[in-house]
Amino acid sequence: MYVSLLPNIKLQLLAFFTALLFSTPVLANPIIPVPTRPQPLSYAPGAPNTQGTGFILMDATSGKILAEKNSNERVPPASLTKLMSLYIISDAIKNGQVKLDDKVHISVKAWKTEGSRMFVKAGDEVSVSDLLQGIIVASGNDAAVAMAEHIAGTEEAFTAMMNQQAKLLGMNNSHFTDSTGLPDPDHYSTAHDLAILTQAYIKNFPEEYSHYSEKWFAYNGIKQPNRNRLLWRYQYADGLKTGHTNEAGYCLVASAKKDGMRLISVVLGEPNDAARTEDSIRLLNYGFRFFETRKLYAAKTPVLHSRVWQGENIETPLGVQDDMYVTVPTGQYKKLVASLTITHPLKAPIIKGQPYGTVNIILNDQVVAKKSLIALENNPRGNLWRRASDTIRYNLNKYFSKTEEKANTG
Repeated sequence: MYVSLLPNIKLQLLAFFTALLFSTPVLANPIIPVPTRPQPLSYAPGAPNTQGTGFILMDATSGKILAEKNSNERVPPASLTKLMSLYIISDAIKNGQVKLDDKVHISVKAWKTEGSRMFVKAGDEVSVSDLLQGIIVASGNDAAVAMAEHIAGTEEAFTAMMNQQAKLLGMNNSHFTDSTGLPDPDHYSTAHDLAILTQAYIKNFPEEYSHYSEKWFAYNGIKQPNRNRLLWRYQYADGLKTGHTNEAGYCLVASAKKDGMRLISVVLGEPNDAARTEDSIRLLNYGFRFFETRKLYAAKTPVLHSRVWQGENIETPLGVQDDMYVTVPTGQYKKLVASLTITHPLKAPIIKGQPYGTVNIILNDQVVAKKSLIALENNPRGNLWRRASDTIRYNLNKYFSKTEEKANTG
């Protein structure tokens, strides 16, 4: 079933066609096309070159990958590791397992941890709030270890939580051996996995995400700048995290929002701080200039009402579980077409939340986005009369459909 996303398509033809399939589509939230532009590009030009070993550019809302290079190559992630540590910490805060004003005992191990530091002292009692900012802004390894021990008892147990969370998020090419990103042969991730992690963090922890735009952090009389130079150089940037070791080179996971569109960029293996900053800006500008993201369907709002046989109700509304967005080259939104595929015949009982079809969004004969269509309501089996009458109607319809097929092929 094909449905134009433009409101000026003749819906009478659509209704006639879908009636043959025993469903009556109801297009939710009519979409206004972007203004007509003279000869818009049907494609985006190639992404800019970077000086690093790999990168990825993703739309944070739709998950669409706009550009990539070596994005699934396993590499040492350096302090980008702390994004996973922060994910675990933020999840504990959200679930009430940890409170921002809780005091954390600083162990000798945390105090002695090498690399960038927040400069906590062994034996100190430091608030979770301060340690959280110390990890995000100052990239403090000491703060990361202290929080790992506070949440899981030991850094080793915390690392196991990190690896479990990575699997849950679909980060299939990542493995962590510590909470900080200090070098280890078995500690690795990819640009793609880090983009997945960042997308999940922004979606799930908006309160904590606001800390990533802070430019300075002061603790124990020491004021440190955020190492993410984009916060000074790029007006749309509001996060996230830098990383650097000799093995990893200079790395940066960045996010920026412009005109309601949020992008995530990951650059790895850059030769210096300036290169990772400039390459990130080039990628983000490329994404904002040549792509646009639009909302197609709202979560749990009927996309169509489909005929259900032997059900208590004749029809059941179908929709998408989460808001559905699509990212396409700028100027191509008006060419999108929705193809709705419904499981036929739909027979009761229909279970709320279960998938009964698919919506594919098509641009120039290619699927650019897809989601399952789920039942938005339960539809149990109807009474004896409804089941009997529907059985007769279904068999008659099936018979005449086969007769018509024979006539057409004869």
